[in-house]
Amino acid sequence: MEKLITGLAKFQKTEFQKNKALFKELANKQEPETLFITCSDSRIDPNLITQTDPGELFICRNAGNIVPPHSLTTGGITASIEFAVMVLGVKHIVICGHTDCGAMKGAMNPESVKSLPHVSNWLSNCSAALEIVKAKNGELSHAHLPEMTRENVLMQIKHLATHPSVASKMASGDLDIHGWVYDIPNGEVSCYDPIQQEFITIQKYYDRYYKSKNSA
Repeated sequence: MEKLITGLAKFQKTEFQKNKALFKELANKQEPETLFITCSDSRIDPNLITQTDPGELFICRNAGNIVPPHSLTTGGITASIEFAVMVLGVKHIVICGHTDCGAMKGAMNPESVKSLPHVSNWLSNCSAALEIVKAKNGELSHAHLPEMTRENVLMQIKHLATHPSVASKMASGDLDIHGWVYDIPNGEVSCYDPIQQEFITIQKYYDRYYKSKNSA
């Protein structure tokens, strides 16, 4: 806690003072372009890896970067998605998984979370992704963790599309969905390419689609 208090004092004296105009602008409004859904893992800092300022990302975090399929049961993730899309009008949603994810390890080894009923129930939202990896590989081991991480991102994108607010904006072309995986030891991000149906480097994806789109 001492480190947090010291950091807060430093923020108020340095960063806040340097960015006073920005914080004044943000005092009564926010206009983020992107909803960023990622894991609660302490090693993931969305603003750091994307080099974005306060106000640019609307961030939702939970164990396993999970998006439960839409239902009549209200939950924090569901409400946040609806607010971001319908009120804030975000143009992009990123679901970002990461290497060495504890939630994915738990999903692959249910016995390890057996004594944690809420965690176990939450990870059931990854069960379809797990079955896909099992069908492709048979018996699973730690070596399949990267594949599980990628499949989970893709499954959560499918869950995301069941939310009415998301479905309507995607249908009108006002919303793009992106699947990312952050490689912690290398600082790299791979992005799912729906045309090639594979994860490629974010730079390659940008060069292939966004530069060509902007030049058209």
